[in-house]
Amino acid sequence: LGIGIYAEVERQQYKTLEGVFLAPSIILILLGIILFVVSFIGVLGSLRDNITLLNVFMYTLAVCLLLELVGAILGLVFRKQAETLLNKNIRKGIVNYYDDLDFKNIMDYVQKRFKCCGGEEFQDWKVNMYHNCSAPGPLACGVPYTCCVTTTANEVPNTMCGYKALDDKHQPLPEIYRRGCTNAFIYWLLDNYKIMVILLFLILVPQFFGVIVTRIYITRVDDLSNEYVQPTEEVVLRQKGRLDKWFKCMPEWD
Repeated sequence: LGIGIYAEVERQQYKTLEGVFLAPSIILILLGIILFVVSFIGVLGSLRDNITLLNVFMYTLAVCLLLELVGAILGLVFRKQAETLLNKNIRKGIVNYYDDLDFKNIMDYVQKRFKCCGGEEFQDWKVNMYHNCSAPGPLACGVPYTCCVTTTANEVPNTMCGYKALDDKHQPLPEIYRRGCTNAFIYWLLDNYKIMVILLFLILVPQFFGVIVTRIYITRVDDLSNEYVQPTEEVVLRQKGRLDKWFKCMPEWD
């Protein structure tokens, strides 16, 4: 939550574009608020032995767990639709590449990290007003330098290596990466599936464990409540029986 708030404050200084997709800080803030509220309910419920709060915590955790599982399954089943949606949003971001520093930093990192260019392909950069072939200036018909091929880790990139790279789609382009970042990221996930499985395990298992432990704790609190209430009811019934006998000995008044 704190990281999200700090990132959003910094982003507001340069904000020129609206949209949650292009503002990861907003997503971090929302996730932080949800985690804080759910955790607070769970802690308060356990401290007060409040069955209602414990049930709210348990069912909320269970719903989050189910949503994550359903989301993962839907992502695999509707992979093509997910790729299309992702490419569409990336193109929207490319349109405002130089106007939104938040998206620009993310895109630059992804292109350098995964050795790719654009969303679906490097031709996506034509949608940017500065890189469109009809635009004036040196950036016209080119791509950002983060699309450039580097041979060493600390190599100083040639900022003009993407010059006129969009002139002809079929020309050989040894200076830039031609594959899109969407496919590059998907192939990276497939190559590192073991890491993804471990990460998914670390995310889902604690939530599942939390649901089970909360359910056991609720059952225990219910049992203790019943043990406390039953003797009290027996005492009340005995006292009521004594009063009934005592009133029978009283004379009747007309």
